[in-house]
Amino acid sequence: MDVSAKQAAEPADEDSARLHQLGYAQELRRTMSTFSNFAVSFTIISILSGCLTLYGFGMKTGGPAAMIWGWPLVGLFVILVGLGMAEVCSSYPTAGGLYYWAAKLAPRNGAAWAWFTGWFNLIGQIAVTAGIDFGAALFLNAFLDLQFGFEATPGHTILLLAIILVVHGLLNTFGVKIVALLNTVSVWWHLAGVLVIVGVLIIVPEKHQDASFVFSEFVNNTGWASPVYVFLLGLLLAQYTLTGYDASAHMTEETKNAAKAGPRGIINSILVSLVAGWVLLIGLTFAIQDYEGAAGSETGVPPAQIFIDATGATTGKFLLLICIGAQLFCGMASVTANSRMIYAFARDGAIPGSKFWHRINKRTQTPTNAVWLAAGGALLLALPYLWSVTAYAAVTSIATVGLYVAYVIPVFLRVRKGDDFEPGPWTLGKWAKPIGIVATVWVCFIFVLFMLPQGSPITIDSFNYTPIAFLVVLGGAAVWWFVSARKWFTGPKVQGSEEELAAVEKELKELG
Repeated sequence: MDVSAKQAAEPADEDSARLHQLGYAQELRRTMSTFSNFAVSFTIISILSGCLTLYGFGMKTGGPAAMIWGWPLVGLFVILVGLGMAEVCSSYPTAGGLYYWAAKLAPRNGAAWAWFTGWFNLIGQIAVTAGIDFGAALFLNAFLDLQFGFEATPGHTILLLAIILVVHGLLNTFGVKIVALLNTVSVWWHLAGVLVIVGVLIIVPEKHQDASFVFSEFVNNTGWASPVYVFLLGLLLAQYTLTGYDASAHMTEETKNAAKAGPRGIINSILVSLVAGWVLLIGLTFAIQDYEGAAGSETGVPPAQIFIDATGATTGKFLLLICIGAQLFCGMASVTANSRMIYAFARDGAIPGSKFWHRINKRTQTPTNAVWLAAGGALLLALPYLWSVTAYAAVTSIATVGLYVAYVIPVFLRVRKGDDFEPGPWTLGKWAKPIGIVATVWVCFIFVLFMLPQGSPITIDSFNYTPIAFLVVLGGAAVWWFVSARKWFTGPKVQGSEEELAAVEKELKELG
């Protein structure tokens, strides 16, 4: 090779060099800072989305005691899962994230580990996008009902969901820069929003609940007799909210200094969300004026009723708008992260129509087709709400179970690899094994827990269709694997030699 050809093949920076070592060209535009990477995960966790959209669920499954104490309990285990993921992310900073890690860490049958990790992640990602934007549609429908009389019905909510998903698809189509800017705005919107909401709920209401109510009142409106079972069901609020931080890993191919920025994004998004979310839950619970009235709100959004009861109609609707804004930011970021996972999984041929879904928009260097698959899949997953009022809880269960199984598989495999694991610049050292073991046990526990019935008696309306969704998607993936994919799917593909990767990057640069 002559000198000029060699120079052309050399990557421009350490991030691109590491990506080449992992087998991929720098196809996506690397413009995100460490803060922007954190902002994506923090925005998707979105305490103003998860906490508030599942607050009504929490009011029935354990009430204040389960919500307030379930939050730090779940948070402790989430930190352990996040720490395990962050270490692996530092070693393999690529958009494929979890399924790529599983392939590289598995002692044998890496392709099978990657395949099933990827499908768990895919269904979890689509479900979390559905859950976030479905929550935004619920809250928006409640506001439109209160302000304009646009009745809060399942049909109207699904219509609003479709509109929101189209808007988020369009935003993500324009490219990563506008999304990165909005994610940065979103961080301050969330933090300022929590301060405003909690501040107003402290100052404005003439009366508050006492501390014994907030920290010890247990409510069981599930139909189940066991308080322990009901308390455990109530953990869904915290466990669902504290998801989505894998976005920092999926965005590493667009982040500078990715081997450090990705892990920091994962951990910092969890820690900040834990503190701010607990403050929000405590402040909201202290402000409840009429527990039964809020739980049975005609709008279907108990926090909206709590805002109005505590502060009056005008201020209550203003606080509701703050929440809606946060949820819309959250949904936009979720579509971004989801599309990157789809793009990476399709790049390795693991999705039907992979060539189409992997296609990059040459102008914006973003996976536009994957964006619309993420949005369309989310809408399909939420459609059962037209027939079942418990569909939202089921969607959140699907998101939680799917994501956490995908999160913990590479953590578990890293524990098995032991001293053979080659850490990146961000490492847990001797703590990796105990952290990984506890994280794995916890995820196995919640996998079973959130598949169980959430209400009694079990009817068409109260049925938890989470197991059916997993049976359909993962059953299909399993059949596909054993019938066909195991013969040709080899896990993450290497795109080419150093020269071939450089040629891909040169073509994109010229087209851009």
